[in-house]
Amino acid sequence: MTPKEVLNMAKENGAKMVDLRFMDFPGLWQHFSVPIRELEESSFEDGFGFDGSSIRGWQPIHASDMLVIPDAATAKMDPFYEAPTLVLICDIADPVTREPYTRDPRNIAKKADAYLKSSGLGDVAYIGPEAEFFIFDDIRFESTRFGAFYEIDSIEGAWNTGRDEGPNLGYKPRHKEGYFPVPPMDKFQDLRTEMVLTLEELGIETEAQHHEVATAGQSEIDMRFKPLLQMADQLMWFKYVLKNVAYRNNHTVTFMPKPLFEDNGTGMHTHISIWNGDQPLFAGDKYAGVSQEALYAIGGILKHARALCAFTNPTTNSYKRLVPGFEAPVNLAYSSRNRSAAVRLPMYSTSPKAKRIEFRTPDPSCNGYLAFSAILMAVIDGIQNKIDPGDPLDKDIYNLPPEELAEIPSAPGSLDEALEALKADQEFLLKGDVFTQDAIDMWIEYKTENEINDVKLRPHPHEFYLYYDI
Repeated sequence: MTPKEVLNMAKENGAKMVDLRFMDFPGLWQHFSVPIRELEESSFEDGFGFDGSSIRGWQPIHASDMLVIPDAATAKMDPFYEAPTLVLICDIADPVTREPYTRDPRNIAKKADAYLKSSGLGDVAYIGPEAEFFIFDDIRFESTRFGAFYEIDSIEGAWNTGRDEGPNLGYKPRHKEGYFPVPPMDKFQDLRTEMVLTLEELGIETEAQHHEVATAGQSEIDMRFKPLLQMADQLMWFKYVLKNVAYRNNHTVTFMPKPLFEDNGTGMHTHISIWNGDQPLFAGDKYAGVSQEALYAIGGILKHARALCAFTNPTTNSYKRLVPGFEAPVNLAYSSRNRSAAVRLPMYSTSPKAKRIEFRTPDPSCNGYLAFSAILMAVIDGIQNKIDPGDPLDKDIYNLPPEELAEIPSAPGSLDEALEALKADQEFLLKGDVFTQDAIDMWIEYKTENEINDVKLRPHPHEFYLYYDI
């Protein structure tokens, strides 16, 4: 879509406002709005000014002026605002040099796409995330200097079988038994359908929606694969739509990886494939019907997996899900059908076009622009350096003898470990100036100072249960 076509689209839809959206560094959408008369064809080059010092992980106060430059290809009408509003996703630029901002996650994704093309391996990387989430009815939490708590409630919660609901009609999924019961056990079929239809109206193609394993409304909606940058944009729309559809129906959605104790956490299995024109690079005659390049790509993911987790599993809560001995894919191995491996080669179809790699470790708390870019860079590094992934692991990992299990590398056990791995293994990310040293250093600094240390310094409520009477 051209700038002129965007202006025509706004006129046809009676748009009165323009919402300019962009990503902060940790991964939340930010925005400000201007009247529709402020949007001209020149706006797509000149941009709009804003204060970058107020955005997390960005500019210092003495160099705060920044530009948002709308991308015409991203134009959509917002489905929730009262006034008809045109939404444009924006890139960030320095107002003096006009150079793209190194800490703009969308800029990093654009550079990852460009690096793939320059490598000669392919011209497009397709990404297909399976983002899980929870639908709750009530969430309360507080963290102060003298107290902390959280409390979750859900009409589906297994803990509410004995609650007086006037009347309690039952049909609440037991822990770890939420995968795939029909209504009335599944109480969110219609809500998820409303989410899917809203996404479809925005031009975001979906493939399936269903209840997930955990009690209390754990769900999944799968988007059809798209090129990397487009999918990173869509993931932001995805989170926005799900939260707002839930909110207007008096529910709340969270993408937090592990909100419930002793039940399944929330992952985001991420599929990736590379194509050159109409040729899929990962189809071949090797293990599970993939090519040698696909095996090298797996080698790249497994080699760099611990560093990748700093972007694909970027919260302290992520590692409440990534715990050895449970169902989480912490084992750095690959298999065609073994879902306990970190990398899987899906076998639903034998078509060459369906051959892709599924990296199962990521979770949806990630910044998609950064996570997808980092995964692609690991894949490219694996192919370029012909990294051997070793033999596939088609055994049941959870029943392996301890001596065999000890030989399988594992994902980091904490965000601290993931960031340490990133410090030691980042050269593959710096190729092509995709991730700059400045961006990586700021990511490590921000996560350490604002999340790891904040969690470390606070007494945990369970510590009172364990230790108060010592």
